[in-house]
Amino acid sequence: MARGYRYFEAIEKNAGLLGFLTLVMVSLGGLAEITPIFVQAHTVKPPAGVKPYDPLRLAGRDVYVREGCYLCHSQMIRALRAEVDRYGHFSVASESVYDRPFQWGSKRTGPDLARVGGKYSDDWQRLHLTNPRAVEPESNMPGYPWLATAPVDAKDIMARMRTLRTLGDPYRDADIEAAPKALDGKTELDALVAYLQGLGIMNDAPAAVATADASPRAAAQANAAQASTVQRGAR
Repeated sequence: MARGYRYFEAIEKNAGLLGFLTLVMVSLGGLAEITPIFVQAHTVKPPAGVKPYDPLRLAGRDVYVREGCYLCHSQMIRALRAEVDRYGHFSVASESVYDRPFQWGSKRTGPDLARVGGKYSDDWQRLHLTNPRAVEPESNMPGYPWLATAPVDAKDIMARMRTLRTLGDPYRDADIEAAPKALDGKTELDALVAYLQGLGIMNDAPAAVATADASPRAAAQANAAQASTVQRGAR
């Protein structure tokens, strides 16, 4: 025992050696955690009902992220009765398979937006985005009036679509080439409204519909399993 401890004592008294061996062990532990995630990331398959963003909604999502909307709004309805009653069916991870990064969030200064699509009219969304207090007097949300005059850069969106294709999004050449026509005359406000109006509609996964009548416990288990899969693929 005493002889064996000599080696540990030598390591503990040598700061450089202790730091090096600690780094080695942390690296090995990190590889053991990270390697399976990278392998499984290539096995995540999008469900049939979820399609990649069209050019206008892709531009709107970029505006959503750029303006920090995710800091006050989540896009993840938990499998709790209070949330399901207020926002709709609980979120499933496969709905966010084309989100890079996903917008689940963890803070709600404002309401969850996972299924806000179609809840309000386009005109309501425009007014709310430019002057929130015109529709909700007590709102502390800032207005974004400049979006109404900011044009969408079609070349930038085409470049983003090409990049997303390299990451696995199934954009065809025809889809990318059609982007300028789809974005002609569109503003960033148009794009953001289109993005919001598609949430919970354009990305509605079959799993969400199939489990609509599930018990809270089954719902939580299904959501946890799918969330674990996409979290591993999104890291």
